[in-house]
Amino acid sequence: EVQLVESGGGLVQAGGSLRLSCAASGITFDHYVIGWFRQAPGKEREGVSCIRSSDGLTYYSDSVKGRFTISRDNAKNMVYLQMNSLKPEDTAVYYCAVKHGYYSGGFNVFWTIEGIDSWGKGTLVTVSS
Repeated sequence: EVQLVESGGGLVQAGGSLRLSCAASGITFDHYVIGWFRQAPGKEREGVSCIRSSDGLTYYSDSVKGRFTISRDNAKNMVYLQMNSLKPEDTAVYYCAVKHGYYSGGFNVFWTIEGIDSWGKGTLVTVSS
């Protein structure tokens, strides 16, 4: 059974930084994509960033590109999301997620909530103005 546990959320001022962590266990897929979604109050869950297991290729939504960086530590089974230059609109619950399979092409095409194999419980990020 896949388990994903997020940590690192909190309250930060606009312009500040946070690093989210996702501890993953039980992943046995040959190929998969792992990464982050977020859900702001009253809004739909949206893809933020993901990383491909086969080669470490990274993907980002347009709203976070240039500010967020996803990385992984395979030895520790960890995935990280470094968030810099945070804005109030980044306020949301951030979820770690994994989807089995090999994906390429458009981020918005494959990194969607459909077909997600496992979700973490989420960690709250609040950015004050």
